[in-house]
Amino acid sequence: MEAFAAAVEASAVGAWARGSAWAYPIANLAHLLGLVMLVGGIGAVDLRLVGAWRALPAEALSRALTPVAVAGLALFAASGAVMFAADARALVGAGTFRLKLAAIGLALANALLFRWLWRGRLDALPATGRAMAAGSLLLWLTAAALGRLIAYR
Repeated sequence: MEAFAAAVEASAVGAWARGSAWAYPIANLAHLLGLVMLVGGIGAVDLRLVGAWRALPAEALSRALTPVAVAGLALFAASGAVMFAADARALVGAGTFRLKLAAIGLALANALLFRWLWRGRLDALPATGRAMAAGSLLLWLTAAALGRLIAYR
């Protein structure tokens, strides 16, 4: 992993992210926007699925907000790659960063499994589905918190 991190850091993207006065700050802002879109979109759906706003049809809310969350995830990943390239060797050695990646991996696996199990049945979701929605919200918020904690490692 250390060799991969060194190669990423030595890449043109890594040099650009470290050397430009604007690259890292813009990537950081894009990362924040991606997080807001992701957690805002999927978080609202998750909250609805666990019982909030029962008057709103869950299927319709999911159809409206899932594309926002997916776009946020794409922005989150792309901007995160730029920030990673700026300081890859230090990040791969940081336990907080590895925990963040694990939380993201679990959140993505939960999302894929949830879609596979409950697609088209959100308005009559069983307790297992509601628990997965609550877990989704918890995992994404954990990833966000761990991301903030990286600065304090």
